[in-house]
Amino acid sequence: MQIKDVVLAPGNGAFFYDDQAAIRGGATLNSLIYLGEPITPGFTSIRVPASSLSIGLSLTDGTVVWGDMMGVQYSGAGGRDPLFETAQISDLTSRVMVPRLLDVDASLYLDACAKVFEPFEHQRLPMAVEYGVSQALLRAAAHLERMTMAEIICAEFDLPLPKCRVPIYCQSGDAREINVDKMILKAVDVLPHGLINSRQKFGVDGQTFMGFVKWVATRTREIGRPGYHPVLHFDVYGWIGQEIGLEPQRIADFICKVADTVPDFTLNVECPADFGSTQAQIENYAKIVSILDNRGSSARIVVDERCNTLEDIRLFAEAKATHLVQIKTPDVGSIADTARAVLLCKANKVGAYVGGSCTETDLSAQASVHVSVATQADMMLAKPGMGVDEAFSIVGNEQNRLLAMLNRRRAQAENVG
Repeated sequence: MQIKDVVLAPGNGAFFYDDQAAIRGGATLNSLIYLGEPITPGFTSIRVPASSLSIGLSLTDGTVVWGDMMGVQYSGAGGRDPLFETAQISDLTSRVMVPRLLDVDASLYLDACAKVFEPFEHQRLPMAVEYGVSQALLRAAAHLERMTMAEIICAEFDLPLPKCRVPIYCQSGDAREINVDKMILKAVDVLPHGLINSRQKFGVDGQTFMGFVKWVATRTREIGRPGYHPVLHFDVYGWIGQEIGLEPQRIADFICKVADTVPDFTLNVECPADFGSTQAQIENYAKIVSILDNRGSSARIVVDERCNTLEDIRLFAEAKATHLVQIKTPDVGSIADTARAVLLCKANKVGAYVGGSCTETDLSAQASVHVSVATQADMMLAKPGMGVDEAFSIVGNEQNRLLAMLNRRRAQAENVG
């Protein structure tokens, strides 16, 4: 067996874990701190510095390959795993995962994942564990086979080697205006997220949100290079439903109204409402999607909350209950399931957006790039963090290096042939 030892190292995520219930309940943002008491179990304050746990697989040739475990920003919300606790995850990994990892063939990626991710005590392992371990196993297979991680995914899923880049989507955090300018100047493909996660940011009847949408479109024309025409993507964290009600017709009417203010742009609206359960979300999102499609609207619905696992994604895709699925990588679990999710979306003619969280790390972001490019997702998130520059360079540069390597190998193969 190629794995001879396992090393664990506690670390930091790139942003913070936030108590979404407390924020929705009206917690006040004071500079970077939310004032008030936490609501979601596990949170000792509304905003907690993100932590992570690195797992290193020591291979027989002396190489150590790594993967990173962490939760998402809004842990414990929308059916997600609870707040990431490094000590608990480290203990579980040492007791359960290490013996399994020492007993697999790391060159067989999907087979190794299937073996190490078997249920423990009749329950699925925490998604964060699957996510980090699957990254490390992917890097191990790539090292042992002298391939890129993308080539391992292509080989395992019988996919052609990719030739095209995947559009990159950046998120602004609360520094909206300055980060929008950064995105426009760097010609980001999809922008700006906006973090519309409170009544103050959404406004009465959505007026503040609509004003921000129009400002982004205007700013793009003012300072963007000639020919630059990004997709506008806003995450409203369910606030359309919270502010104007949960009637699908009214929500669709509002979204059309917003889209009409920026007629020259494709408009993505993520999480327009939270209907309280996965089944209710599917039923009502399908109605909203149908209304928008029948009107010929340029607006597209993006699902996030209540669509966490591979099975959730299958249900939304098959029901046509979204135009685009955010495949939130730490919530999906094994990064092999992220690849399966993209392919599932494509089979159902639904858009596949490989997302994730600002709480991730450089290593998890780079692994996500390889899966996104290998499966030719429709877009991928620039991560980690909320600063734009760092995330855009990490994800963008990794994609450029990968495509350069694949193009070189393709040319070499043609010369040999």
